Amino acid sequence: MSGHNRWTKIKHKVAAAGAAKGTAFTRVSKEITVAARTGGGDPAGNFRLRAALDAAKAVNMPNDTVQRAIKRGTGELAGASLEEARYEGFGPHGEAFIVECLTDNKNRTAGEIRSIFTKAGGKVGEPGTVTSKFERKGVIEVKPGPTEDAVMEAALDAGADDVINNGADGFEVRTDWKSVHEVAAALSKKNIALGEAKARYLPLATTMVEGDRAQKVMRLLETLEECDDVQHVHINVDFDEATLAAAEG
Repeated sequence: MSGHNRWTKIKHKVAAAGAAKGTAFTRVSKEITVAARTGGGDPAGNFRLRAALDAAKAVNMPNDTVQRAIKRGTGELAGASLEEARYEGFGPHGEAFIVECLTDNKNRTAGEIRSIFTKAGGKVGEPGTVTSKFERKGVIEVKPGPTEDAVMEAALDAGADDVINNGADGFEVRTDWKSVHEVAAALSKKNIALGEAKARYLPLATTMVEGDRAQKVMRLLETLEECDDVQHVHINVDFDEATLAAAEG
């Protein structure tokens, strides 16, 4: 598993434990609302919503909070209109970042993201400045249990491009980003237990960072992920073992 994937796992555990629960609730609630708005409020026919509900369960979000988020998406409850926003930037040593947000005020969010990068010794770039370093793909997490052959067969039948074996953490199915939810639905019908299914920016190449540089990048990454409007952060680095071990505590 890459260093950034492992960092993501660490952050999920922290959120589930409660240290970042407020931010996790906000992030998941926004995703539920947008999923319900774009695909309807019935999870049986809306895989994006089903995936968002799984994420809500993982952070122990109360059911009434979940239902309010769904109703805001379907229009049954009033709520701010959420828009997707993407920012590209560079870390303190030129590391490439793509930051995906859901916001009700793009001007506010743009200012917050710019401030976070500046304080960390980085900067926000113009649109398109780092996207050439990434590939847009659909990524579907498969929970541990099935064999690699079973996942590979089901994934190929569903139209996926590749399967990554993450060992004890299960598998990762990669596909065209526009069809990620359709492929996930096809896998689910074959009784493959799934985790998150999302469009992601995957780095075409990564650079290992360690020591003081790794600490600076991780602090920037963590600060971005703590911003209420941020949904996902993609970077083109891997963290060294010592940095990850320290983060796991």
